[in-house]
Amino acid sequence: MAAENKNQNFIEEIIAKDLEEGKIKEITTRFPPEPNGYLHIGHAKSICLNFGMAEQFGGRCNLRFDDTNPTKEETEYVEAIEEDVRWLGFEWAKLCYASDYFDQFHEWAVDLIKGGKAYVDDQNAEEIRVSRGTLTKPGVDSPYRDRSVEENLDLFARMTAGEFEEGSRVLRAKIDMASSNLNMRDPVIYRILKRAHHRTGDKWCVYPMYDFAHGFEDAIEGVTHSICTLEFQDHRPLYDWFIENVDVPQVPHQYEFARLNLTYTVMSKRRLHELVTLGVVDGWDDPRMPTICGFRRRGYTASAIRRFCREIGVAKADSMVEVELLQYCLREELNKSARRAMAVLRPLKVVITNWPENFVDELPAENNPENEGAGSRTLKIGREIYIERDDFMEEPVKGFFRMSPGKEVRLKHAYIIKCDEVVKDADGNVAEIRCTADMKSRGGDAPDGRKIKGTLHWVWSGDAVKSRVNLYGHLFTLRNMNDMEEDKDYKDYLDPKSLVVVEGALVEPSAAAAAPLDKFQFLRHGYFCADKYTTPEKPVFNLTVSLKDSWGKEQKNKNGAAPKK
Repeated sequence: MAAENKNQNFIEEIIAKDLEEGKIKEITTRFPPEPNGYLHIGHAKSICLNFGMAEQFGGRCNLRFDDTNPTKEETEYVEAIEEDVRWLGFEWAKLCYASDYFDQFHEWAVDLIKGGKAYVDDQNAEEIRVSRGTLTKPGVDSPYRDRSVEENLDLFARMTAGEFEEGSRVLRAKIDMASSNLNMRDPVIYRILKRAHHRTGDKWCVYPMYDFAHGFEDAIEGVTHSICTLEFQDHRPLYDWFIENVDVPQVPHQYEFARLNLTYTVMSKRRLHELVTLGVVDGWDDPRMPTICGFRRRGYTASAIRRFCREIGVAKADSMVEVELLQYCLREELNKSARRAMAVLRPLKVVITNWPENFVDELPAENNPENEGAGSRTLKIGREIYIERDDFMEEPVKGFFRMSPGKEVRLKHAYIIKCDEVVKDADGNVAEIRCTADMKSRGGDAPDGRKIKGTLHWVWSGDAVKSRVNLYGHLFTLRNMNDMEEDKDYKDYLDPKSLVVVEGALVEPSAAAAAPLDKFQFLRHGYFCADKYTTPEKPVFNLTVSLKDSWGKEQKNKNGAAPKK
């Protein structure tokens, strides 16, 4: 058992106490996603909590697929979920499926019928919904609620055999139609679905509801602490009722914690699925999506996400977490790990007129000044280079320390150059700049000690590689998507500028040779990663996060220190 920690969250306190008092010998948790979509950042919090608690207290955590609805579940999602959990750095003790227990679930449903605690209802879904009542109005008994045990057993057997059509009958638990908790008002526990299941095929015509299966799965697997998000709090009495009314091998207990709500983000699987099917985004792993695979493709690291989950903690009340905290965690890591490279997104040609004929200089450059072990690379420079178009201003405003006529700037790792002439095209646009270099300033320092305020990144025309750069922003314009106006749909808040594609960007050769997901800091631009479609011939880079860290500075000013690492 882990040593006592005064900063333990309430889940840790419960587990530590249960172990100390001997209520359990070993902790067993589970992460139980439904394979009906890809995991998102909210799931990452649950993954880190469930696997983390098992690891911390020397127990085990199962990965379990709650595959009770064959209309939405696919093997594709199963495989994606396994990949995401492993990528986050966790390995399950046992791989389980709800479908592993279908036979046992069915037996327990029959046991409930035999005990007079379940009945077959011929009402349709709308009739059941209306008869359930409201928060202020009790429900009304189904006209089929008092069927005999024999009739219910016969009807359920015929449902199982496929004799009835979908929607014609359901099996309901007989609990309390007057309960103040709507979940206890005779919930449906089995429905007819004549659909092939991704694992059991056409064996079943009836499938259990999630609420019915959930607790039983925990009991079968020996789960000691069933950790759920807060929306399941009102379902806990139902969870306990099912456990109490059949003979289970072990009695599990459910505990709830606050789910993750992130600014500028929606977490609903239904909405995320809609964004994919409508083509609003480029698949589940679009770098603007809050999916784990989307974050991975954008260049986020598993360790940064795990740190973020530690930072936000485990609470009992929902709150909105700023995406800037996630960016802060990533930025701090990438600053120490990402290779440096130069990329010019909107190139402007510069000709160094006094450059020696056919001379190509080779300059040393650190791969990461924050990491001594990162090594160095060689940059080449010749007569023609490219700088960022935004780094030149023909009539500079006050405080503009970059290139302008008659002004000197430093080329990163290279030389000091001075703008002598501006060449324009027929439309009056700046086409190129002609400069002279101080050939004694190799490395960027003036030999006479004069101060140069501006330092520019650049690429050499002789080896720069044309690339595509995807500049990603927030998918939505509304900071808190829970605050949508009543007459608005979530898609009304989509940001049309959430993706800006820059074709014709130029990158240095070391970046062009990157493998997918290799990470860089493009000097003065931000952190980028090579996209999954990148090739040395046609490099593609995704903006991961900017260099700006106003959030971290604000937190340091407020608290006297930045968040812990």
